[in-house]
Amino acid sequence: MNFSDLIFIVISAMLVQNIILTQFLGICPFIGVSKKTNSAFGMGLAVIFVITLSTLITWTIDKFLLVEFGLEYMRTIVFILVISAVVQSVEMIMKKIAPALYRMLGIYLPLITTNCAVLGVALLVVQNTTYTVRGVELPLNFSNMLAYTIGTSLGFSLVLYIFSTIRERIAKSEGDLPKSLQGAPLALITAAIMAMAFYGLNGVL
Repeated sequence: MNFSDLIFIVISAMLVQNIILTQFLGICPFIGVSKKTNSAFGMGLAVIFVITLSTLITWTIDKFLLVEFGLEYMRTIVFILVISAVVQSVEMIMKKIAPALYRMLGIYLPLITTNCAVLGVALLVVQNTTYTVRGVELPLNFSNMLAYTIGTSLGFSLVLYIFSTIRERIAKSEGDLPKSLQGAPLALITAAIMAMAFYGLNGVL
């Protein structure tokens, strides 16, 4: 195991191959929970926990159970059940220790269950055998898979939080903008500019 490779996998998954801006997964919470920074921050933490834990569990189940017994066709339904259980656990914990944040996130918290970013990461790490970093294909073993999962979840949360700070600033002067740009149209334009900015990192890492 090369530690520098793990660092590059984390940075690459976080910035260069960001799950939202380059793979377009998790757009629903990206748009829906990004109006305020505190709700975006809370959702980001919840998604980091859910993606990391659920991917570790699903990767283990797939490797030692589904593949072993030729049950790969059950991946999607098994993974959804695991993700649902993890999200329910997060809900109960958040409701107990952070009720204000729990109420603020509202319907978007249980919707993590159907967040395609969470399921997408779980499926990607079992379907792909390698991960390309700096033009080199690395085997997607346990350590590399864990680095990719952490980087992806951090990238999701980072982009969500940055987007929320931009939307908060835009909201203060949104009344001066044409009605045709207010709300979702301007949010999508901002997201597109962010995607182009992150894409510029492609030649760096």
